[in-house]
Amino acid sequence: MPRPKWRSPRSGRPNSRDDNMAVDYDTLMALRVPDATQRYTAKDTMLYALGIGMGADPMDEAQLRFVYEKDLRAVPTQAIVLALPGMWVRESGLDYSKIVHGEQSAEFHAPIPSEGEVTGALRIVDVIDKGEGKGALVYAERVLTDTATGTKLATIRQTIFARGDSGIGGPGNAQPPVHVLPDRAPDGMVSLPTVPQQALIYRLSGDYNPLHAEPATAQRVGFPKPILHGLATFGVAAHALLKGVCEYDPDRLASIAGRFTAPVF
Repeated sequence: MPRPKWRSPRSGRPNSRDDNMAVDYDTLMALRVPDATQRYTAKDTMLYALGIGMGADPMDEAQLRFVYEKDLRAVPTQAIVLALPGMWVRESGLDYSKIVHGEQSAEFHAPIPSEGEVTGALRIVDVIDKGEGKGALVYAERVLTDTATGTKLATIRQTIFARGDSGIGGPGNAQPPVHVLPDRAPDGMVSLPTVPQQALIYRLSGDYNPLHAEPATAQRVGFPKPILHGLATFGVAAHALLKGVCEYDPDRLASIAGRFTAPVF
């Protein structure tokens, strides 16, 4: 899959921030990330679907429509991996070595084409300083559009927990309330299999972090083996919704949101 057309305005920045490069609220809010444009193919669409478990039952014709070129449909959450804006977090001045992906959401406005060209436009919408020694929360929003028609396809939001960036300052906006799970039986349950090589499949959709492939890399940071990408887990959750609620009709999935609390293997 071709990489998005994006060039960093500042190259050569190390993975972790020098103490003299501390960033503040105004700098982050003024950050301008170049739009990214990406052309993708039906093969990319099928590969993403395989990476979140579609086709696990090759006799299930409802799943087959996402992994077979005949009447191919895109899983809505594929929008999250399209037209990514490069390594903007690494270039932002935040301490990249202490960045954690906290939350993710996506709102779908129109069906994602099974192939085509899309453009992503990202902006920082808020920064919340959690206090001395507690880091900061950075809220980013990305709008994905069809490059040819201008059709708005999806609004994608993510929360980044910058553990090493206390003292950013700002107006002191309140952190949005955490969604509390109801204390009752669930409305429904869906069970989906994953395979040991799930991360090796999913990474082919663009996230080549060795943490998800190399045992030695995973063990160096305290994991017994490579972990599944957070956005792969998010995609599996979308798969579960499509199966359990939407009867595998992607047009019925309007939005999805989640918080990352623990690794998945």
